[in-house]
Amino acid sequence: MPYEPPTHRVERSIRALTGARVVAGIDEVGRGAWAGPVTVCAAVTGLRRPPEGLTDSKLLTPLRRTALAEVLTGWVTSYALGHASPEEIDTLGMTAALRLAASRALEGLPDRPDAVILDGKHDYLGPPWQVRTVIKGDQSCVAVAAASVIAKVRRDAMLAELAPEHPPFGFETNAGYPSPVHKTALEEHGPTPHHRRSWAFLDALPRWRHLKLPSHRDALAAEDLEEAGQLGMF
Repeated sequence: MPYEPPTHRVERSIRALTGARVVAGIDEVGRGAWAGPVTVCAAVTGLRRPPEGLTDSKLLTPLRRTALAEVLTGWVTSYALGHASPEEIDTLGMTAALRLAASRALEGLPDRPDAVILDGKHDYLGPPWQVRTVIKGDQSCVAVAAASVIAKVRRDAMLAELAPEHPPFGFETNAGYPSPVHKTALEEHGPTPHHRRSWAFLDALPRWRHLKLPSHRDALAAEDLEEAGQLGMF
């Protein structure tokens, strides 16, 4: 299906209105997963022409996404990744965990950004960062699209590395997200140390329900659980 390539329109607007020199695009991956960290990439791209085919990582095939990520890591001006662990997600709730992961990514950049373009409608970052939220920013903004691809490829690789430790769960293919294989493995084996034990999927597993931790029903987590429910996983 054809799509419009991302542009620097939002970044140019921010630069013109605020005088910002360094503008970072950030995107997350893993928010709706049952296992693994939530990962945020912060990417600074300047105003150069992006690589051919750049778009939201979800619109790319795995092979194309991996190849593009290799190009992007050398093309961007700078990038950094931040993660929040399953334990941090359980303890803090998803909104605070995203803020933590994003802050780690932004603080990992060599130059502190003057402004941030954040994918979506929720500003989970807040002060002291100057944030512009953009719905579908991973499709329309070059820096956010680049962050989207790098974050997805890196997190998928992290989950694939965990797969040999937990073969029944299919982490190498589902990256910790809901899937029939993942659900069957949970029913038979219970959660691994990499699962988010405050999440509602444990409510549907009578053998393992006693392992569930108190949940944090913040706005973002509620959206994630609703989306997973629509997939028929609960």
